[in-house]
Amino acid sequence: MANAFLNIFTNNPTAGGTDGTMVSENDFTSPISVTLDASKDEEKVIQLAIRTESGYITQGDTTITDSGDTNDRLKLSFSSDTGWADSITFSDTIVATNTIFYIKASSNSAENPQSDRSIKLNVQAVIQAVGS
Repeated sequence: MANAFLNIFTNNPTAGGTDGTMVSENDFTSPISVTLDASKDEEKVIQLAIRTESGYITQGDTTITDSGDTNDRLKLSFSSDTGWADSITFSDTIVATNTIFYIKASSNSAENPQSDRSIKLNVQAVIQAVGS
C-alpha cells in the first residue's frame, strides 16, 4: 500500500532519480529486508531513498525514526559509514526525486534466530502541493 504523498524506496535507489522499489506499509509485500548471521555479530547497511509523489514537496523538517526496535539493532544515517542514530532529520525540502539515506541493521550472538517484523520506520513531515 503506497502513501498518497511521501514514500520510502529500497533496492539501491539512485540519488536524484525516481528508481527503487516502494516499501510497503503494514502488509509486508515489499518490506525492507535484511538477513544477518547472529553468530558473527553481523551488521549490514542498506541504502534507501525518500521522495514525494509528483506535485508535492515537504515543508520544514522531515524526521525519520524507528519504532519497535527493542534491542536497539537499527540505526539511521545520512552517510553509509558514519553518524548512526535512532533518528535523522532532513532540513532540506524533499521533492519527487530520491533523497538518499541509510539504515544499519545489526545482530548479536546472544540472540536466537528469528524473523523480526516489529521494527517500523516512522516519517514525520508536512506535505504541501506545488503549483502546476
